[in-house]
Amino acid sequence: MGSKRVFITGGASGLGRALANRFADAGYSVCIGDVDDGRGAEALAELKAKGKAHYVNCDVTKEYALQSVADWLLSNWGGVDVVINNAGVASAGGIAEFSLEDWEWVVNINLLGVVRGSKVFARLMRDQGSGHIVNIASLAGLIYPPKMGAYCATKAAVVALSETMSLELDADNIKVSVVCPSFFRTNLAESVRASDADSQAATQRLVNKAKLGADEIAGRVFSAIEKGDFYILPHPEGRAIWRLKRWLPFKRYRAMMLKQTARMMTNRAKG
Repeated sequence: MGSKRVFITGGASGLGRALANRFADAGYSVCIGDVDDGRGAEALAELKAKGKAHYVNCDVTKEYALQSVADWLLSNWGGVDVVINNAGVASAGGIAEFSLEDWEWVVNINLLGVVRGSKVFARLMRDQGSGHIVNIASLAGLIYPPKMGAYCATKAAVVALSETMSLELDADNIKVSVVCPSFFRTNLAESVRASDADSQAATQRLVNKAKLGADEIAGRVFSAIEKGDFYILPHPEGRAIWRLKRWLPFKRYRAMMLKQTARMMTNRAKG
């Protein structure tokens, strides 16, 4: 058998592109899917300089688009070893303000996009006898900050789906991982839908001021995938906050989060 094969949705920019490059550096054949063909061409040129690579236009809101990729991988590369359901969008806004239309948009991409990818590629991996599905969630799927209800709900659902899949697919020799990063510097803010200008600005500020970039996160995620970790939290502070949530009595944790929320609102008011 030749090199291992990976497919990444949303692979033309941000974390997806950084992961594609990290896998290529490790000798994988890399297939990326995206809806931005311009960025896809740029990413593909980068990847081809490192080894075997392919780009396909892939809209994760369409099951047939993902099935088409699976069929291509089976016909041309004999299958796939790792699938990363990475494509996602950002959202911000309070429960009373964020529109139902925007809720449906976020759910269709962040949650159902992962469902479609997992459904399609679980079938392929069952047939080939092995595989690894990696779902990109967020620390917001474990810790739920205010003004991010739609985003938190979809990412929490991805965590729950991944836990279910890890049990359901174990007998088929299919590994599952779920990645829960905190904010890092990426182009995610480009896709944000917000109920108001303050929420939009706050999201962009959190992304732009993050200490780590996509390449650093990709390196940590790649190492954890290679080890077969289920929960992948690449930020040490994220792991610490998650531990506090699990260990503290809820009243104490809630009080801590209310203080953080008040501090965040004060900083937002100061601009």
